Amino acid sequence: MMPITQQPSDSTATDEHFVAHCSELAYRAMLAEVNLTPKPGLVDRNNCGAHKDMALEDFHRSALAIRQWLPRFIEFGACSANLAESDVLTGLRPIGIACETDMFRATFGVNTHKGSIFSLGLLCAAIGRLHQRKSAITPELICNTAAAFCRGLTERELQNNHNNQQKTAGQRLYRQLGLTGARGEAEAGYPLVIQLALPHYQARLAQGTDPELALLDTLLVLMAHNGDTNVASRGGQSGLSWLQQRAKALLRQGGIRQPSDLKHLHDFDQECIQRNLSAGGCADLLIITWFLAQISHFNYSH
Repeated sequence: MMPITQQPSDSTATDEHFVAHCSELAYRAMLAEVNLTPKPGLVDRNNCGAHKDMALEDFHRSALAIRQWLPRFIEFGACSANLAESDVLTGLRPIGIACETDMFRATFGVNTHKGSIFSLGLLCAAIGRLHQRKSAITPELICNTAAAFCRGLTERELQNNHNNQQKTAGQRLYRQLGLTGARGEAEAGYPLVIQLALPHYQARLAQGTDPELALLDTLLVLMAHNGDTNVASRGGQSGLSWLQQRAKALLRQGGIRQPSDLKHLHDFDQECIQRNLSAGGCADLLIITWFLAQISHFNYSH
């Protein structure tokens, strides 16, 4: 896996190119995920999945709104490179909230990419910090840096909420099922991506699998292993277990290798729609996987 390489330089123009390129990859990651078809229970080019309040066009508008904020996350990561890692998240939050506001404005109130704003914001800030420090930029270092930003986040926001009567969905699912969701995955350094999804996707590509089929197969891997809070909030523990087992069964059968295998995903999609299940957390992790796969073979020199 080739890291982004860096040489010392005073070139502001080159830094602007770096920021623009990484931001564009993050934007394209959102498009790669939503346009990927067919995705069980999720919005894609075929249908709206298990969602009655959002469609493909909402995701396209949402991604465009988020696009303008992505450089800000990278720039803040660079500007805060001398801050303690534990202080970075506080500075990132206002940018994330402003980005969310633009997303909701673009979608007329529909939550299309809130999870992606959180994860891509963290990863972009991590990239900015590593770049500013003249460090190598690899998927592992990016995710480790994001994890350092989030240290203690799960305990602060999910565990220590005994006096909070208005619990969020994430807090309720943590209390009921022990699921830590996006916060836990970020604080752990995205192990499902680094240890599972990214190597799987890259191996499929190396074997010559069509990139879309490789990404769909990787989505199945994530669905089989992720404790997706979006699924659990809709279907409880039984819904989550069903979805994980269904994905594992498809992988045991060989997964998605050929166009003829797409029939299995169409069937899975209809079952998810009937059960009102949507693996939105897995979709967010797939966005990260695609993004880091691009970063891993993007060699950048000042």
